[in-house]
Amino acid sequence: MGSPVTWARYFLTKIRVSFAQSIRSYELGKIKEREIYDHVVKNVVQGRLTFKRLFKGAEMTPTFASQGETLLIRSLPRPSPRSVFVGDVVMLKDPDDPERELVRRVAALEGEEMVSSNDDDEGFKLEPGTCWVLCDNEGISPKEAVDSRTFGPLRMSNIIGRAIYYSRSAVEHGFVQNSDEAMHVDSPVLAVELDVEEMTSQS
Repeated sequence: MGSPVTWARYFLTKIRVSFAQSIRSYELGKIKEREIYDHVVKNVVQGRLTFKRLFKGAEMTPTFASQGETLLIRSLPRPSPRSVFVGDVVMLKDPDDPERELVRRVAALEGEEMVSSNDDDEGFKLEPGTCWVLCDNEGISPKEAVDSRTFGPLRMSNIIGRAIYYSRSAVEHGFVQNSDEAMHVDSPVLAVELDVEEMTSQS
C-alpha cells in the first residue's frame, strides 16, 4: 500500500484535489460559500481520486486495444498547465457533444505555436486555457479520429481526468505511458487506490 512518504504525498494530493473540487462546486452553484469547508473535509475523508471507465474504439491504438479495456482515470477537477502535461492521455468531454467522453493524448498546451504540414494553412498560437489533443492511431483519418484536427483547440475545462492504468485482461494490464511529470505526481495515487485484482476482474 505504499510507504509513509507515499501516503503523505497521497494525502497532500487529496487535500489539493478536494479543495479544487469544492471551489468548482461553489463556482457552479452546487454548494454555498459556508459549505466549502465541510465539502473539502467530506471529500478528503470519503472521496477517491480515481474512477474506472470502459473505453472502446480504434482511435487510441496501439496504446489501447480497439475491442475495449478498462481504464483507471485520475480525476482533474481544475485542469491547467500545472496539472496536465504534453504527452498525457486524458479523458475529455467532446466539445461538439458534451454527453460523449473521449480519450486522447495532449500534443500541445497554451502558448505553443501550431504549424500545419499544409503550406496553405496559417499557423496560430494556442490561447490561454486551451490545448491540442490527438488520437494515437496514425492510420485513422482526422474526421474519424475526432480530435483537435476536427474540433480545434480544446478548452482545458473539458478535461475530466488522466488515464493512469489500463486492464485488457487478467494477464494484459499495466501503467498508461504519460509524461514524466504526470507519472511522478500520479505515483502515490496509484500506490494507494489501484486494486489490480478488481481492475482485471472487470476486463
